[in-house]
Amino acid sequence: MEELGRAPDYHCLPVGNAGNITAHWIGYCEYSSASGDHVTEACAFCKGHCAYAGGAIVGNRPKMVGYQASGAAPFLRGHMVDHPETVATAIRIGHPQSWEYAHKAAEESGGWFDEHTDEEILAAQKLLAEKEGIFCEPASATSVAGALRDVRGGRIPEGSSIVCTLTGHGLKDPDTAIKQSTAPVLSIEAELGAVKRAILENMA
Repeated sequence: MEELGRAPDYHCLPVGNAGNITAHWIGYCEYSSASGDHVTEACAFCKGHCAYAGGAIVGNRPKMVGYQASGAAPFLRGHMVDHPETVATAIRIGHPQSWEYAHKAAEESGGWFDEHTDEEILAAQKLLAEKEGIFCEPASATSVAGALRDVRGGRIPEGSSIVCTLTGHGLKDPDTAIKQSTAPVLSIEAELGAVKRAILENMA
């Protein structure tokens, strides 16, 4: 959060199983503690056990935006995908379990879904590693690939506050990262001092 009491304008997530696209992640509650009713269908994800009952932590609702890999994009196809294929293994899911909640979260917040090719996803993964020092798995990089494209295209307005979810470490899929590397892979002892020296000696 960039300031107390304010959520980001856009919350961008890689979407596979779709259970992770919910307003509760960013502290905005649409559950009425007075009446006990859910204000929106998306908020019903908590099944009546709202972590924020009694009032929202933030006062504005972010637009929830979900990005899928083109080879595993049931939300974009409008139907389940029987044989999903993508380098982003964590979102290689053709039959999402929480389909209806994800659609409602995007619809009710004014967000959307989009898709990216494996090439776009891997480019974002490499960009994060080279420019930000963030080593994430391809699936996580999908959220950044989406945000970058939507900012460049003007779909996300200039000056917006954006949060991208990157929860998967790059070591979950090291072979993909090695294939993208332009430098030879270093083999070192599995010892803290050796790791530290390898990092410091190879910093640009």
